[in-house]
Amino acid sequence: MSVEITRLPNGIHVVTHHMPHLETVALGIWVKAGARDERAEENGIAHFLEHMAFKGTPRRSARDIAEEIESAGGEINAATGMETTTYYARVLKDDWALALDILADIFTSPELDDEELERERDVILQEIAAAHDQPDDLVFDLAQAASFGAHPLGRSILGTHDLIGGVTRQQILDWRNRNYWGSRIVVAAAGHIDHAAFAREAEHLLGGIEQGHEPQRELPAFQPTACTAEKPLDQAHLVLAFAAPSYRDPEIYVLQVLSNILGGGMSSRLFQEVREKRGLCYSVFSFGSAYEDAGQVGVYAATSPEHSNELLDLTTGIMLSVAAEVTEAEVARAKSQLKASLVMNLESASARADQIARQFLAFGEVPSITSLTQKIDAVTPEQVRELAARLFCNRRPAFGAVGHIGQLAGYDAIARHFG
Repeated sequence: MSVEITRLPNGIHVVTHHMPHLETVALGIWVKAGARDERAEENGIAHFLEHMAFKGTPRRSARDIAEEIESAGGEINAATGMETTTYYARVLKDDWALALDILADIFTSPELDDEELERERDVILQEIAAAHDQPDDLVFDLAQAASFGAHPLGRSILGTHDLIGGVTRQQILDWRNRNYWGSRIVVAAAGHIDHAAFAREAEHLLGGIEQGHEPQRELPAFQPTACTAEKPLDQAHLVLAFAAPSYRDPEIYVLQVLSNILGGGMSSRLFQEVREKRGLCYSVFSFGSAYEDAGQVGVYAATSPEHSNELLDLTTGIMLSVAAEVTEAEVARAKSQLKASLVMNLESASARADQIARQFLAFGEVPSITSLTQKIDAVTPEQVRELAARLFCNRRPAFGAVGHIGQLAGYDAIARHFG
């Protein structure tokens, strides 16, 4: 596999995967800094900065940024997560240098103009309001808070209305200067790209960034409770979540298989029992959220208020059933789905660029697809059953709920299902 890695003098790593059969290049700047690197009074600043990067630099106006990339037929965007922020683009193979120049410009030199800041503040406040109006978004924010409490992992990436309403330009600059350092940055590309040329250009454009140091993050503790919001909706949206291995834990592969068996597809236990056999809901699935030092595994479902307790009873029973018995056939299906997902990323430049960048930020290397599939293949039914027992049995869940929830059983009654 043609993954190449270069470390620049300031600690930035350049990672590429040459895919010569493609006519495009996906590229970006991934920085190991996100919402969990904010202080309590800064909640939402990482996301605010990401928005402001597109509002102009000393070299380009906001309109210039959009017109330059789109005149080349390309796309540009960004995303903020709990532990990373990404600025990325996709262009034809001969235009990667233009895209990298624009990305480096907005990453290193956002102007943070006061008028643009006020306009974007209003945009983000609307985004927060929209998230609160989307119950399937809000319930995950509540479940996050119910899992990690006052720890940064328990806060919304978007921030709160009050905090965003008062954010200043200086606060954004202070957060940026404290977090956007070379030691935390990966510049990655996948597609029809020459590594040496890409690395030279990355050093030219980004070599002035100070090396700094790795994030000094507060260790989270899983402290389960319930966070709910009564809203006049036709459905009750529910999330049950438990502490799980981090992405650095060798059991992460067992966790992925477990989550897939539980609710990862149409053949999963949750889909078959809750939707197909009982017709209790339209949407039900499991999820795993892995961070560098913590993780979550859980279930989301939405149903009519009068069926909410029946749904919870059935769901908890299915979760506990994985701790009692797991079949070879279930494990084989889950493995096949996970391996297929890994391999399918090789067919998309954008997916592959994101994959190699995140893998390097997480592990300091890009594991081969073969090594990853071998780790998945090594998972046994007994390992899945034992992990499920440790995660679910005699453990209290974090619980989030949104909608008409007056008929729901109390949190202690829900928690007693698990022993």
